[in-house]
Amino acid sequence: MTEGSAAPDTAPDPAADGTAIEARAAELRSLIEYHNERYHTLDDPEIPDADYDALVRELRAIEEANPQLATADSPTQAVGGAVQSTFAPVTHELPMMSLDNAFDAAELQAWAERVAKGLDLDDAAAPVGYVCELKIDGVACSIRYERGELVLAATRGNGRVGEDITANIRGIDIIPNSLGPGAPAVLEVRGEVYLPIATFDALNESQEAAGLPRYVNPRNTAAGSLRQKDASITAGRGLAFWAYQLGVVEGGAGAPAPQLEGHGDALDWLDSLGLPVNPERRRVATIAEVSAYAERWLEHRHDLDYEIDGAVVKVDRLVRQRALGSTAKAPRWAIAVKFPPEERTTTLLDIQVSIGRTGKATPFAVLDPVFVGGSTVQMATLHNEDQVALKDVRVGDTVVVRKAGDVIPEVLRPVLADRPRGRRKWKFPKVCPACPSDLLRPEGEAHIFCFNPTCSAKRQTSIEHFASRGGMDIEGMGESRVALFLEQELIADVGDIFSIDWDRVSELEGFGQLSIDNLRAAIDDARTRPLARLLVGLGIRHLGPSGAELLSSSFADIDAIAAASEEQMAAIDGVGPTIAHSVAQYFATDEAAALVEKFRAAGVNLIGTPTSEEPKTLEGMTIVVTGTLDGFSRDGAAQAIKSRGGKNPGSVSKKTTAVVVGTEPGASKLTKATDLGVRILDEAGFVALLETGELPDAPDAPDAPDAPDDSGEAGEAGPPDEADAADGGGDATD
Repeated sequence: MTEGSAAPDTAPDPAADGTAIEARAAELRSLIEYHNERYHTLDDPEIPDADYDALVRELRAIEEANPQLATADSPTQAVGGAVQSTFAPVTHELPMMSLDNAFDAAELQAWAERVAKGLDLDDAAAPVGYVCELKIDGVACSIRYERGELVLAATRGNGRVGEDITANIRGIDIIPNSLGPGAPAVLEVRGEVYLPIATFDALNESQEAAGLPRYVNPRNTAAGSLRQKDASITAGRGLAFWAYQLGVVEGGAGAPAPQLEGHGDALDWLDSLGLPVNPERRRVATIAEVSAYAERWLEHRHDLDYEIDGAVVKVDRLVRQRALGSTAKAPRWAIAVKFPPEERTTTLLDIQVSIGRTGKATPFAVLDPVFVGGSTVQMATLHNEDQVALKDVRVGDTVVVRKAGDVIPEVLRPVLADRPRGRRKWKFPKVCPACPSDLLRPEGEAHIFCFNPTCSAKRQTSIEHFASRGGMDIEGMGESRVALFLEQELIADVGDIFSIDWDRVSELEGFGQLSIDNLRAAIDDARTRPLARLLVGLGIRHLGPSGAELLSSSFADIDAIAAASEEQMAAIDGVGPTIAHSVAQYFATDEAAALVEKFRAAGVNLIGTPTSEEPKTLEGMTIVVTGTLDGFSRDGAAQAIKSRGGKNPGSVSKKTTAVVVGTEPGASKLTKATDLGVRILDEAGFVALLETGELPDAPDAPDAPDAPDDSGEAGEAGPPDEADAADGGGDATD
C-alpha cells in the first residue's frame, strides 16, 4: 500500500501471530502519521475522514490484541498534528484533548457501561445526566480573555502546543473582543471555528467564475482561511465560531470564577458573557435519550447552515467528570457519536457527458458503486471542462466522492498517491453524445453546449424540467414516463403534454385506469398555473422565478412578453439586460411561437398577473416565510409580501426584517433568525404586518419542533441534473 491509500477491505487478523501483524502495525503508524500531517498541519487531506478512522481503528485493534506492539508514541495515543513554523507556538496550560468515537449504538452503549462502572453505578441505564451537543466539522481553537479582553488565541496543534492565531481570530465578527459583565480575571474558552455552508457555496461560485479550482469542503476551507498570514484575508472569509468548553478559569478581585455544577451550566454562563454557544444543545438523563438526540440530528443534519459529522455527549456534572478522569488522549467522560461518512473513496470507471435542456454539456463520473451519504452512488458531477482539468481526475483514478443529503454527488479530487505513471488526461468530446452536432464553447463561457434544437437529450431534459416542481408541477410526469412518451411518439415537446392521446396510453404496459386518471388530473391542474410558472417551465436561460414573476406582472399576457423589445424588458427593475436579451431571443424563434399556440389551443393560462394596487406597507422590508401557513399558499405568501413592496428571499440574513413561522418550519432558518436577533412572527403577526407595515410590539415567537428546553444546553442514478444559472428568486416557504 502506498502512502495516501485508504485501509484495505480486508486486513490481517489483529490476534494473529507472526511478523505480518508487526509489519502491518508499523505500516499503519506510518500511514496515520502521514495523514495526520496532511490533515492537521497542511490542511490538505488526501483521504476522507471515514478512511482515516478505519486506519486508526485497525491499529487500535491490533494494539489491544497484541499489547507488546503498543508504543507510547503510537498515533492512537496522540492528539492532532505537528505545529507549523508559520505561527508562534503557544503552550496550552491545560492540554486540548481529542475525543474517542462511537460509530454505532453498541459502541455508545459500551461507553455508557464504562462510565457507569467508573462512577460505581450498578446499572448502565441509570440516569447519569448528560449534555448532548452537535459535533461541528471545523477547526478546534482556544481563546483566552483577561479581565474580559481577548488577549490570545491558538489552534489545538498537537494538544500540548498550538499556533498563535490571535490576529486572525480577532477578524471573526461573531467572536467578541470584549466580554460582557461578570467576566472573571482569566477565562479560556474552547470551541470550533467553521465556515457556514452558504458562505462556502458563494466562495466556490466565485472560484468557478474566475476559472479557479473549487474548494474541497467547508472544514478544509475554514482551516486554510484561519491560517492565513494576512489577517485581513481571514477576516474576509466569513468564518464563524461555536464555544463548547471551558478551559482555564481564574477569579480575581470583583470578578470571581463562578461556582458551576455542570457542563450545561458552564455553557449557559459562556452564553451570558456574549460568546456564541450552539443553540441545539440538550440536557438528558439516560443513554437512550442520547441515542435519540443523535438519531434526530443524523436525520436533520442538512437543515443546518454548517456541517456536522456527529454528536458529542458529555457527562454533565463536573464532579463526575473529575472522578472519571482521562486517558493520555481523551477524556473518559465524553465521546463523539460519529455519523455515517459523506465522503468516501472509490474508483473512477469512466467520464461521460450529459446534455441538459439548454444544451449545456456537463461531464460526470461513472463510479465503482460506493455507499456514501446514506445511499449507493454510481455517478457524480464534475461540473465543467475547466473543473475536470483543474482537479485532474483521470479514468482509473481512486477518487474522493462527496454526497451530502439531497445534493448531487460530486467528485472532489483524485488520490494522487495511488495513480500510476502514464495515465492519460481526459479530453472533452468534440461531438454531442446524443446527436451528430458539434459541441461548442461560446466565447467567455465556462460551459460547452450543443446548439442543435432537435437534440433528443435536450428534448428529454426540457420536458422533465417543464413538469418538475419548480416548473408546472405535474406529478407523475417523471424521467421514465417522459422517456416512454417520447419513445412512443406521444409527445414531441412540452406543448404536447396537454393533448396526449389517452387511448394510446391505456394500451401501454403499466398504465391502469387509476394511474391514467391521476396523471390526467395533474396535467389538467397545470393548465391553471400562473404565467410565471409557465415561463420558468420553458427553461429560458437566465430566467428564474423572480424574473418570471416580474415579467408576468409587468405585461398583460405571454403575447405581450413575446412582442416586447429588449429595452422594454430591461427597463423593469430586477430584470436587466441579460435576462431581457435571453427572453427576447427565445420568443423570436419559430419553436417558441409554435409552443405558445399549442398552449393556447390546450387552454393553458397565458394571462399575466398585473401588480395589485395594494398599499406599500412593506416598502424596504425583507420578510422570510418558513413552514406552512393556514391562510396562504407558498406562492400566495410570497405574492402578498411582494405586492406590498417587500422582498421575499429564500434565506435569513442580517438584512431580514422578520421571519414568519408556520407549522413544520425549517430548523436552520429559525436558528439563524435567533442567532441574528431577527424578529419572529406567527401567522397572526404576519397578517397584522401586511395590513399596517408595523411589527407587533411583543410577538410570541413560536418554538421550533424539538427545540431545546429552558435549561440551555449546548454543543460541539442517471447522470447529474443540469443546474443552469437563474436570477436570485427564492420560495416563500421551506
